[in-house]
Amino acid sequence: MRNSTQMLVDVADDVMPFATLAIGAYGVSVLARTSESAAGTPVALGTRVLQRVFGRGDAHTRGLIERVAGATGDGTEALRSALVAAFRDDPILGPEVAAMLLRAPVGADRA
Repeated sequence: MRNSTQMLVDVADDVMPFATLAIGAYGVSVLARTSESAAGTPVALGTRVLQRVFGRGDAHTRGLIERVAGATGDGTEALRSALVAAFRDDPILGPEVAAMLLRAPVGADRA
């Protein structure tokens, strides 16, 4: 049986392809997007996950997203770490996001 920390890391790893697609599509405005939230695309799923985890985003979160959008070296790892921290802070959030991923579009990238 995996320990709880590893499970949180695994969920964060599963989220990353969707989150980076959404950030690539919308940049920092990803947290304010609403028009595609019901669409069944990987980008829309990434948008919904980021909004669920970070809400509208504080300055720190927006900075992380800017680094990922700008493809700076540590941005993706920093985002992954922020996801794991959010999952640790809210014990319901990790399983909730994992359930969102189970409803991912067929053929969606989970690399």
